[in-house]
Amino acid sequence: MENMIRRIVDADNKAKAMEEVTLKEKEQLSKNIDAEIEQIHKNYMSKAEETVKRRQIIEEKKANQQWNEIKNKHRSVLIKLKSDFDRNSEKWINDIVNRTIAN
Repeated sequence: MENMIRRIVDADNKAKAMEEVTLKEKEQLSKNIDAEIEQIHKNYMSKAEETVKRRQIIEEKKANQQWNEIKNKHRSVLIKLKSDFDRNSEKWINDIVNRTIAN
């Protein structure tokens, strides 16, 4: 009988030890999973930031190109307007004066 009780107690102690080991392993696995999740998140965010930076550079280049095109168009229009003014200013002044005096 005593031998049987000792075996039960030993079995119980072994079960408790196994449970403790299992809980520690579970805790360690949980920490490992959390660390891996954090690393995955950092990697994802790093890649996302790189993608955003690349897109930003591309978009800035496009915006600068468009701005330069607009400036060139405006410059062309300004040159044409100045040319028209230089060619026609005397005629326009005379037309305004003649219309003013005629009325």
